[in-house]
Amino acid sequence: MTVRTDWTREQIAGLFDLPFNDLLFEAQSIHRANFPRNEVQLSTLLSIKTGGCPEDCGYCSQSTEAESGLKATKLMDVQAVLQAAAQAKDHGSGRFCMGAAWRNPKDRDMPKLVEMVKGVRQMGMETCMTLGMLTEGQARQLAEAGLDYYNHNIDTSPENYANVITTRTFEDRIETLENVRSAGINVCCGGIVGMGETRSDRIGFIHALATMPHPESVPINALVPVKGTVLGDMLADTPLAKIDEIEFVRTVAVARIAMPHSMVRLSAGRESMSEACQALCFMAGANSIFTGDKLLTAANAGDDKDAALLAKLGMSAMQAQPHGHLEAAE
Repeated sequence: MTVRTDWTREQIAGLFDLPFNDLLFEAQSIHRANFPRNEVQLSTLLSIKTGGCPEDCGYCSQSTEAESGLKATKLMDVQAVLQAAAQAKDHGSGRFCMGAAWRNPKDRDMPKLVEMVKGVRQMGMETCMTLGMLTEGQARQLAEAGLDYYNHNIDTSPENYANVITTRTFEDRIETLENVRSAGINVCCGGIVGMGETRSDRIGFIHALATMPHPESVPINALVPVKGTVLGDMLADTPLAKIDEIEFVRTVAVARIAMPHSMVRLSAGRESMSEACQALCFMAGANSIFTGDKLLTAANAGDDKDAALLAKLGMSAMQAQPHGHLEAAE
């Protein structure tokens, strides 16, 4: 299937406007042409450094601007991280993601991060990190350690971005993605819907992703409103601002069609989704979920619920297959 990066906003809008069944049929057809049917990758996300982030992301309880009561912690010890990874593997996860609440890692943190990557890789798990902005040199160090993916989300459309965060620009995000890709690490890049944005913003969000070199991994998150955050407090009194489940499924389906070879990850917000909504997301082409009781600091559905849902749907866990690195740019 041809991968194209010349999508127009009008074409993306046309996908959103398709009759729901037609949209799902096209998305599932594309999914089956590129991925094993009825399989989903199980991933685990661990906060290796919580709170104290100087960024002002309106959705995030870990920002110093938030009044969420979250206490900042230091970077975890390598051994504690590897123990958590081993437990995740025992529970069926094939992918282990490590997140730190930083604007950017300091060079003194890099040796620990490198050891974490190497240790998780030795377990045969796919590795991902999200640490904020990266320099070219830091990206190269993580690549040499064997990091499979680096996550750095664009969050929303370029036009809506400043309504969500003001301490770094959309262009700053793109620069880190370029550093990651140049180092030969696969890009994990998506965003959050349900932040009070319009469909036009969701169109712009997918358009931005689909017109760059396609991220190998595209997480689609539903906002988890947290009291004490800008968006959590703003949307608490406006329940209609929460994204409709059908519209959320449409967003997943459009991402699958526009980026046919990307792993589309059904990420945060699942604990408040119905089983039917999650099943429709799988039909729409989502092929990865995060398991466990927590995603960084937010609640998650939990291993037992996930196992029961997959059994009910006749789906199984994808076998762990660490992703090959891209060819590093000269």
